[in-house]
Amino acid sequence: MSDNYQGKRVAKSGTVVILLAVAAIVVMMAAAAVMIYQKYWDKNPPPQPGSAAQSGTQRETETVGTISIDQPKPTYDFSQPAPEREAVDNSYFDDAAFVGDSRTDGFMLYSGISAGKNLTSNGLSIFKLAEKKALTIEGESYTLLEALALEKYGKVYISLGINELGYRNDKGFYRSYCAAIDEIRRLQPEAVIYIQGLIPVNEGQIMEASGRDYLTNDHLRVYNDLMRQAAEEKQVVYLDVYSVFADENGSLPDDASRDGVHLKKDPCRQWLDYLKTHTVEFDVLYPDGPPAVPEAETDTSTEDGSVQG
Repeated sequence: MSDNYQGKRVAKSGTVVILLAVAAIVVMMAAAAVMIYQKYWDKNPPPQPGSAAQSGTQRETETVGTISIDQPKPTYDFSQPAPEREAVDNSYFDDAAFVGDSRTDGFMLYSGISAGKNLTSNGLSIFKLAEKKALTIEGESYTLLEALALEKYGKVYISLGINELGYRNDKGFYRSYCAAIDEIRRLQPEAVIYIQGLIPVNEGQIMEASGRDYLTNDHLRVYNDLMRQAAEEKQVVYLDVYSVFADENGSLPDDASRDGVHLKKDPCRQWLDYLKTHTVEFDVLYPDGPPAVPEAETDTSTEDGSVQG
């Protein structure tokens, strides 16, 4: 009896030791989890009530150790030019409309794009997109906005501003550009709108070819900044095409053009390469839907974009 009792005591003691060991392991794991949580929240404090992070609807899961933590997913930054990404092929532009002047017309002819709708006209200006019958399609004359409404597009590329440099009305230019974005969004609500910054000019070549001394890179850069601001305000994509071509003096290189404005074939291909590596999907831009378009205003602007009294 004594030996049997002694054996039971030993067995019972062994069980207690095992249970204590298991309890110690559980306590250590819990402590480790608390430390992981603490380190994470020290670096990433939870959003305060009413903050933008708390109200965001698009979120992603980040794993810290063995713990999954729900994190707000970053949204597109409209204050910056489109970031570079993997190149698309030319078929990306099958449902694109290219709105522009003679520079864009040259791009469509010489870049090798072989896709997209050419909605360009020599001398086209941002000021009168809704009034000037600048485009002829199948024998009919249309304003740019009328022509844009004829088909549905997935992308609209805008490249305007070079002809407007001579008006010296920066405020009118900005106002007209914002109004144009609103109208294009109203006509093409499911399209990604790309604003292309102006490619620099070569002032020396311009003076030799035409003497148009109002075409300066100083003023051109002002327009590019205004377009970037318009893109941010209206939440569309800004493309920094200027940086592709500007030399160390902020000028278009001599070998890129014959007249200082219009590009040769190889620079047009460079332009296309930039567009192919700077694309953004509609759902990335507007996970909750695009911005509302304000009601159309009665146009009271003059030819140079200033407002009539």
